[in-house]
Amino acid sequence: MKNVILAVHGGAGKQTPEDLRDEVRAGIEAALRAGQAKDNCVDAVVAAVRVLEDNELFNAGKGSVFTADEGHELDASIMRGLDKAAGAVAAVRAVRNPIEAARLVMESTDHVFMAGPGADEFAVRGGLVMVDGGYFSTERRLSQLLELKGTVGAVAVDRGGDLAAATSTGGRTNKLTGRVGDSAVIGAGTYADRRVAVSGTGDGEVFLRGTAAGTIAAMIEFGGLDVVAAAHEVVMNRLTALGGTGGVIALDRDGTLAAPYSTETMVHGYLTVDGTVVVV
Repeated sequence: MKNVILAVHGGAGKQTPEDLRDEVRAGIEAALRAGQAKDNCVDAVVAAVRVLEDNELFNAGKGSVFTADEGHELDASIMRGLDKAAGAVAAVRAVRNPIEAARLVMESTDHVFMAGPGADEFAVRGGLVMVDGGYFSTERRLSQLLELKGTVGAVAVDRGGDLAAATSTGGRTNKLTGRVGDSAVIGAGTYADRRVAVSGTGDGEVFLRGTAAGTIAAMIEFGGLDVVAAAHEVVMNRLTALGGTGGVIALDRDGTLAAPYSTETMVHGYLTVDGTVVVV
């Protein structure tokens, strides 16, 4: 895909049930339109991910899956390519939009990663909207306790050629309390530099072991690969060799988007420079 300025994904995994496909596609388009209204890449990825976090069809924010104790622990991260500034939160339980908490870490502290109750308290002090646990407990998710769901994410490039990536997740269905996957880890589920922005979705433990997002960037910087070849190599060869499946959206500063996945499907869409929205 060429001339892309913003892309989002709603998770890699099984095919969306037919009765939900139109709703899911509408959710992806709404996220893209929200990002389109912003002037810079960081604002764009945060706006897009926020829309997906507020939509119970996606495993992030309101639609987050349940832990083994039927609770919720949410992770998110963001990275700006210009200066490699980054922020992440993990195992938060009360922040309505974890991507905003991750941005707050990036922009208002000298830290990168905050977790657990301290991260929730930090979000309160930062003035973010907080909710009780019942907000995340949607009926649709209760019926899917044992089903693995994917993550959401966004990548963007702005008029100045700056890149950003953001990823948010409710985690892995039936996970142990305290488990943190790749979505909150810079270099695993999220990465951005001056050449590429990457957001991943899939088997989090394998994305962690394979440092998936950072490896794509390294192959471009040091290996001379383009974004399509680098993303394909990591997703289709290296991660599968580790026994995992998933996908990424990877966008370079010239507007070339790669979206390989090794699962049945990866719900995603993109916005081109002329305003065209495509949902795949």
